[in-house]
Amino acid sequence: MKDRASYGSWPSPIGIELVTSGQMRSFGGVWFVGDRVAWLESRPDEGGRTALVAAGPDGEPADLVPAGFNVRTRVHEYGGGACWFHGETAFCSSFDDSRVYRIERAAVPRAITPEPPVEHALRYADGVVTPDGSTIVCVRERHESGEVVNELVTVPADRSGDVRVLVSGSDFYSNPRLAPDGRTLAWLQWDNPNMPWDGTELWVGELSGEGVADARLVAGGPDESIFQPEWSPDGVLHFSSDRTGWWNLYALRDDGARAIAPVEGEVGLPQWSFAERSYAFLGDGRIARKVGERAVDRLELVDAESGAVAPVLGPWTEYGSTSFDAHGAEIAFAAGGPREPYAVVVLDTRTGDRRVVRRAFEFELVSDALSEPRAIEFPTRDGATAHAFYYPPVSATHEGREGELPPLRVICHGGPTAHSGPALLLSYQFWTSRGIGVVDVNYRGSTGFGRPYRDALRGRWGEIDVTDCIDAAAHLAEKGEIDPERIWIEGGSAGGFVVLCALSMYPGVIGAGVSHFGVADMKAFAETTHKFEARYLDTLIGPYPDGADLYEERSPIHHVDRIDRPLLLLQGLDDRVVPPSQSEIMIEGLERKGVPYAYLAFEGEGHGFRRSDSQRRALEAVLAFVGQVFGFTPADEVQPLEVAHL
Repeated sequence: MKDRASYGSWPSPIGIELVTSGQMRSFGGVWFVGDRVAWLESRPDEGGRTALVAAGPDGEPADLVPAGFNVRTRVHEYGGGACWFHGETAFCSSFDDSRVYRIERAAVPRAITPEPPVEHALRYADGVVTPDGSTIVCVRERHESGEVVNELVTVPADRSGDVRVLVSGSDFYSNPRLAPDGRTLAWLQWDNPNMPWDGTELWVGELSGEGVADARLVAGGPDESIFQPEWSPDGVLHFSSDRTGWWNLYALRDDGARAIAPVEGEVGLPQWSFAERSYAFLGDGRIARKVGERAVDRLELVDAESGAVAPVLGPWTEYGSTSFDAHGAEIAFAAGGPREPYAVVVLDTRTGDRRVVRRAFEFELVSDALSEPRAIEFPTRDGATAHAFYYPPVSATHEGREGELPPLRVICHGGPTAHSGPALLLSYQFWTSRGIGVVDVNYRGSTGFGRPYRDALRGRWGEIDVTDCIDAAAHLAEKGEIDPERIWIEGGSAGGFVVLCALSMYPGVIGAGVSHFGVADMKAFAETTHKFEARYLDTLIGPYPDGADLYEERSPIHHVDRIDRPLLLLQGLDDRVVPPSQSEIMIEGLERKGVPYAYLAFEGEGHGFRRSDSQRRALEAVLAFVGQVFGFTPADEVQPLEVAHL
């Protein structure tokens, strides 16, 4: 028989130290490298650095970069594509100086790009190496005289010459990819105000001594998003396009682009970072692809000629965006499922055998204490339908007191052009194991549901995403699953914006809010944010400065006097996307009105907390905050949090 205790106060085996310790890893980028599998691994207990790791046939992981080497790039600020290979030689961007280093076995990393005139003025990402190993083609971002210029460049792989501009003139570039013969280059480019999920162009040209000859547009445009151009081993250019309303796979032949096994699902992603992948070529001509349908991923094998599709059975429902590679009959990827922690996995498509190379954590969870996500659809106040995953509270040892309903944590994902999938995350189980429900809302504007659902947020950011999150909570309350008086809403970046909007524009509806580096001032964001997102709001709200009045109307900072519920703000002091000033102005308004609040600022953290000490303090602050606000005492020993005016 389980012990009865107030929801939120249940003791849990998933402690704060566990969730934020060095035992917790996240993965990005997975490759076959000779007889090894390599991957990028984020390590909170090493200052949040990203290491390049590999495991050979013996399965023992070993770092390929020296201690302290941080494999990250600052291009677009969000990075990605910080590592690429030629054979067993790795080329890695260092986050410390933004230079590219050549890394070979048992050798000291050697910088192959010049030292910039100003720190981080030259940044590199998303590279590919010519078949002879002599030259890299990659994205370069130049910061000079207050301007940011993006271009495709060539870099001698042994630093025997100068970096040379190959393609320039557009606002953004990505995915330079060489045909197997090394002579034909494909790439993506796009211009403001488009984001890459709005519209991109796929170009092809011939490499020459003078640059790129016979450059020609072969797919895409301002209203068509192209994702992951890739050459097959026999030299056919493939790509994903959302021209039908779904990112689907195409092969470009002499008679035009041909769809490969069309599906009402997403073989593509919003390109927030470089080197994202949704498919790879197997040695027998088949294509391994991951398909997202209603924010749930599945793995399939496709015969490129006949279009026949064979599902791959497995426990995975969410795959890493950059973690997908194939070699011969094997696929390597990082993925997780509702009962399966994220892991680097190698799958043999002939036998179905799978080998787990590295897990996100080694902690064993009691199976009957796991909260499995349940997909829910719920009606919105304006007559549409929105989506979410609900994680009910579960404990192997405790249950709620009779007649009591659990509190609810409403998660609004960042982006907003992104989505949340169902996977085993300790950061969610942390709450459900303490007796708190979690609903992860894929509000309208989220990906994974087709382009019409994604485009529904156009011009309505700060409106329907906010009400969808509120309506998700109302739906669960109406079903009698949660306590309507003990709901808090939490999110980071664009999700933090939803939090601030919910409290300032719908006062009294949600019990409390937790904003992680949330956007508060739309005008300031439009005027000061980095180049990649500088025109993002043109589609989400409207053109600026023409629509300045609308920007003010949508900005929580101008409605702070309407907030009447407690608010916790968490902010990185080195954030270049949402600077600390946005949180600080919110604090001034809360202090002026006497609304309960707490504010924690973290030295050395940017847009997202990477260090274990920051993650630990943030998590215990949230637990202490909601405990004080909703009147339950956590079983954990947490550092006290002073909430002003409570």
